[in-house]
Amino acid sequence: MASASVAAPSAPRPSGVMDKGLKKNAIGYLSNVVIGVASTAPAYSLAATLGFIVAVTGVGGHAPAVLLVSFVPMLLIAIAYRFLNRADPDAGTTFAWTTRAFGPGLGWVNGWTIVLADVIVMASLSNIAAIYTFKLFGFTELGESKAAIIVAAVLWIALMTWICYRGIELSARVQQVLLSFELIILAVFSAVALAKVYGGSPPSGSIKPAADWFNPFAMNFGDLVVGILLGVFIYWGWDSGVAVNEESEDPNEGPGRSAVVSTLILVCTYLLVTTAALAFHGSGFLTSEANQEDVLSALGTGVFGSGWDKLLIIAVLTSASASTQTTILPTARTTLSMANWDAISGVFGRIHKRYLTPTVSTLGMGAVSTIVTVVLLLISNSVLEDSLVALGFPVCFYYGFTGLACAVYYRHELFKGVRKFLLLGLAPLIGALMLFGVFGKAAEYYGHKANVSSPPIAGITLPLWLGIGGLVLGFALMLLSRPYFRDFFARKTETAPGGLLEQPVEHAPAHF
Repeated sequence: MASASVAAPSAPRPSGVMDKGLKKNAIGYLSNVVIGVASTAPAYSLAATLGFIVAVTGVGGHAPAVLLVSFVPMLLIAIAYRFLNRADPDAGTTFAWTTRAFGPGLGWVNGWTIVLADVIVMASLSNIAAIYTFKLFGFTELGESKAAIIVAAVLWIALMTWICYRGIELSARVQQVLLSFELIILAVFSAVALAKVYGGSPPSGSIKPAADWFNPFAMNFGDLVVGILLGVFIYWGWDSGVAVNEESEDPNEGPGRSAVVSTLILVCTYLLVTTAALAFHGSGFLTSEANQEDVLSALGTGVFGSGWDKLLIIAVLTSASASTQTTILPTARTTLSMANWDAISGVFGRIHKRYLTPTVSTLGMGAVSTIVTVVLLLISNSVLEDSLVALGFPVCFYYGFTGLACAVYYRHELFKGVRKFLLLGLAPLIGALMLFGVFGKAAEYYGHKANVSSPPIAGITLPLWLGIGGLVLGFALMLLSRPYFRDFFARKTETAPGGLLEQPVEHAPAHF
């Protein structure tokens, strides 16, 4: 088996994107959508976050409204991804686009921020994967042992790193299987739960869904914003389908469209499952201390009955493991792109001769994730909650700058038609401002130790250390990098060529 790595070639492609050595036309549009949805991990996100959203003061049964409002900036930023990818289908996505729009300094920091977000979330993903593995096989004592959880989490990271290393086709096939199980089980859960609520003998504490649940104006604005802080996490990840654009058929169009479709699939899934969960036992059941961190598992026995409740354990396990894999994919491609742009060491641009995947970038992501996961599991009282909150800062940052980059990059096109003004300028700008507003509110709210489970370190809460501290570190590293990567930092800003969106794109034959 060939195991050597070579530096990726740098010949320009017809699209203007440097050829990084990745496998062309390896996956189709369906795989782009699957990777985008799977990376968000619907079952895991709901199990880990829904209880906390419902528990926010003033939210309760209005959780569906919170998820609806949280969806708005995601959709608006997905539109920005579509049109930026149309112009520049670079695997570095936000790194490449913000570099063109704002210059190399902000571009470098946004590349760092993608890596930061992915590394932070790996701790909670692998933690959940470990715990649910023990739950599935009934190993209760191991599921309560920190040492056992750490070992299992590291093994999950190693397995998913190996799959990503072996090739994009294998990664895509694994995702299709895992996501199929996950969505089918969630759909069956929702149908059975609602059927029992509307049946002749509804479960104790059940409530029939009401239109008021979906009305964001039925709650205090401050409570709504706090709920959205968690809602940002529950949607994050759909951009992974765009990060594999250089390995996709129709790279200019397919991955960008998949971003929009992924967000639509997610909002439908979340609203259905959340409505069913609230209706089955009411908000009080979801927010009790015993159930808050594992809503789906808590509901499993009542909805499916004894034995069959393991279906939800399987759903969350496949969800967390799938997202672990699809979190490694975009990170490796971001650092690969940064290396090809000469923004970081060229060693991260190495490509496997046989598998045509990033070698150092993929293995490096696995190694760093392992270290951060072990450290967090050792020092945090609540890895799940702390990492969810911390994650919101880098996500709001790089999603927000992606929206701004779309408006700035296409600024000469904005007033050439109403559609361009709305889709290239206004929609991405509104999405960016919403996310920056959430960032500010999150910093204020989670800066108070009363709102965080783990004790503060040097007077600063752990989510701020991880999220905002990580961003500050990124700015410092960018400044330290400038003397070593002068050519990259000498780049000038760019704008979209006139008439770019009117130019035809060559489409490859579609397959899945």
